[in-house]
Amino acid sequence: MNIEVTASQLAKPDFQRNGTVVDPDQSIGSILIRFGRLTVPDAEKIMRYQIERNFRFGDAGMALGILTAADIEFALSRQFEYPYLLRGESKISEEVIAAYDPFSRRVEALRALRNQLMWRWFATGPARQALAITSADRGEGRSLTTANLAVVFSQQGQRTLLIDADMRNPKQHVLFSLENRIGLSSILSSRNNAEVIQPVTSLRDLSVMTAGPVPPNPLELLGRPMFDSMLHQLSVEFDVILIDTPSGAEYADAQTVAARAGAAIILARQDTSHLRKVRNLADMLSEAHVHVVGTVLNHY
Repeated sequence: MNIEVTASQLAKPDFQRNGTVVDPDQSIGSILIRFGRLTVPDAEKIMRYQIERNFRFGDAGMALGILTAADIEFALSRQFEYPYLLRGESKISEEVIAAYDPFSRRVEALRALRNQLMWRWFATGPARQALAITSADRGEGRSLTTANLAVVFSQQGQRTLLIDADMRNPKQHVLFSLENRIGLSSILSSRNNAEVIQPVTSLRDLSVMTAGPVPPNPLELLGRPMFDSMLHQLSVEFDVILIDTPSGAEYADAQTVAARAGAAIILARQDTSHLRKVRNLADMLSEAHVHVVGTVLNHY
């Protein structure tokens, strides 16, 4: 049997999957062509093979050696509105692995953590949208963990805001390649309003409030009532608010931020963190009546 499939058929509205009409612009072939991962001649070859063997498009492409599992995952992520980025096509740091490798083992661990946080905090009450990410020392992966957690929450469809409250050594503007002329310090010093929030346009449902200019008095700014009222207002707009903090052993900022948020997790790094310092941080948070949702052991 001779079956002819032309490039124009890729755009016909009667394309079907399991008997259901599918928007042709969202078919796997169309998505891969649009993003330059598949040529039209190869798409036609796959469609001929697909019809001859009664295969699904992705299976046919892999059987022919034209497509890889990564290509299929990429197309499916677009079909199901689960966006991630391609290396070399975004200024976001590749250290934000959840934005680039959402199907990797490391990101699966982040999704498991996200689910635990939903069950233990965010889904337990209407006023529980904010969570501080703390650690005792520098170099324990706090900022990276916060950034990646923010991405996986947004990929779940949660309206997610990441606030960089580390006004000592801010990093979130670097990780997400955002301007830092104004930010949290600007709001707390009454120089700007919520327009400092920057949406991450390449990742749906994710916004970042950078730390802003480094002030001479971070702790005093964080202790102002303005921080409370700001979080209250933002809780109307966002489902999840993750707050990056300075190291707890060096500054009292983390304790203050966590008290404002109402809850925190404590991050420790395997073979790096000192147990005594982690316990001291937990005690300080407890004294501030902060709900410690849990301790996370970071292997990376």
